[in-house]
Amino acid sequence: MPDLRLEDLSIGSLNSVSITVPAGEVVCLSGRSGSGKSRLLRAVADLDAHGGSVWLGDTGQGDVPAHQWRRQVLMVPAESQWWAERVGDHFPVDIGAGDHNALPLADLGLDDGALEWSVSRLSSGEKQRLALLRAMAMNPSALLLDEPTANLDADSVALAERWLLREIAHRQLSVLWVAHDREQIRRVAHHHFAIRGHTLEAC
Repeated sequence: MPDLRLEDLSIGSLNSVSITVPAGEVVCLSGRSGSGKSRLLRAVADLDAHGGSVWLGDTGQGDVPAHQWRRQVLMVPAESQWWAERVGDHFPVDIGAGDHNALPLADLGLDDGALEWSVSRLSSGEKQRLALLRAMAMNPSALLLDEPTANLDADSVALAERWLLREIAHRQLSVLWVAHDREQIRRVAHHHFAIRGHTLEAC
């Protein structure tokens, strides 16, 4: 799988961000609230206007239609979006139609029948775990995770981390992961950068 590269990326108060996220590795981003972590992920996903360039291997962000880029460089926001009543309707058709065996629901502590649930019955933690499963079901090449375990209890955090790290290694995904918890960063990150002022600094 290709590496994800940010070259002289600028958005908001952040300037000249240049980092490489190797395939199969997790790069964690930290920083105070409002420092621009989520905006940086949105720039990488081509959701917000920005300066500089982003590359997935030899493919530049501007070389393909935006929707195609966002499918390959897929962002999982802190608050996931749900637009249909049934959970399964948010997954690829072959899975959402009932191929539950294609999803490792139990690995994330979810019931086997979760795809048949109504979105309205989901807790914030269930939404977060299902959003991660939905993202992986799209078969991206890179993941942009904005505090993906923020709404989970300690046991669910452990399950989610273990599952994510296994999938990232197996699929050789490049992952930018926004996190606040220093212990989580220690557990999951191959590299750690912090936003300090207008720049991104290695930790």
